[in-house]
Amino acid sequence: MTVTGIVIKNIIRKLLAGQDYRSEVLTLINAEFLQYVVDFFKRITLAKLDNEKVTVDWYRKELLCSDSLSKEEVAVHSGLNMKTISNMYNSASKQIVLEASLEHYDTLYDAINSLTKQDNIDVALTIKFRDVSVNLNINESLIVINTLAVKRSALRGGYWSTAGKQVEKPLMIALCALFKVPKKYYDQRNLPESQRESDFYLFDDTGKDYPGEVKLMGKGNPESADAVYARDSRFLVANKLSGTNKQQTDSEGILWVELQTENGYKRFEEVLKTLSIPYQPFTGDLQGTLDKILPVILSDDVQDSVTPEVVLTESEQLNDSGSELLVKF
Repeated sequence: MTVTGIVIKNIIRKLLAGQDYRSEVLTLINAEFLQYVVDFFKRITLAKLDNEKVTVDWYRKELLCSDSLSKEEVAVHSGLNMKTISNMYNSASKQIVLEASLEHYDTLYDAINSLTKQDNIDVALTIKFRDVSVNLNINESLIVINTLAVKRSALRGGYWSTAGKQVEKPLMIALCALFKVPKKYYDQRNLPESQRESDFYLFDDTGKDYPGEVKLMGKGNPESADAVYARDSRFLVANKLSGTNKQQTDSEGILWVELQTENGYKRFEEVLKTLSIPYQPFTGDLQGTLDKILPVILSDDVQDSVTPEVVLTESEQLNDSGSELLVKF
């Protein structure tokens, strides 16, 4: 699952402006889900037409047992998600997923069948595709509705996680560029294995590294603080922090920046000053300056990596020490 460069840029703009970034992620979720619904209904129409004279369960045959389906598709079509299967069976191989999905589907179908008979209700979906209509009975309709609910849930969880991961380093590089930190003090390339756990590193003139965490989360999320302490982080940058989070980080000597406050990004200057990282105070127009910084950090294309290589493209000159600014403004 990927997030486009355009959306990452918009999220960074909103974070640094102290605004809620969630609308950007929700827009992506909605677009992806609606496209999935259209494609899924097309698949259902074709599967139903192919099997309308066959007495076996067409949905089970075409949307669970087909060799052309990925294990993720099989799981969702049955009303399960991959995380549930992994937790239940400590495995997510194609065979395990198929067995678990078939078992769950049969149980779900029986439950729906029992419910509809007992309550004497009727629901039906009619799907029209290229002037051809197919009708789904109540059992089939409820199976389809359940599948769409599971898919929506999976997309929601996946995109929130992906957005957070893909924004972390570009956000930090934008902050460093904003305060005119020379590149060599935050060059993330070729980190030793011992330095790959934290989200971002700053370096002083002696080469000493300062690990930091970036957390896009809800207010008071305890998981955020746990990662900071477990990784011996020196600083934390988050969109929201509770009073408890701030007190805990202060008591541990961990510097923090809360972005979703007025001019919250400016607290990053305190981090740089305390860690003896060279910088210049920023007093200009934030969005106008980001217009110059963000195109250097990210393209508008889909980002397949959570650490796009484009973020720190050094000069090809042999005498380049990496002390230059990423963006001059």
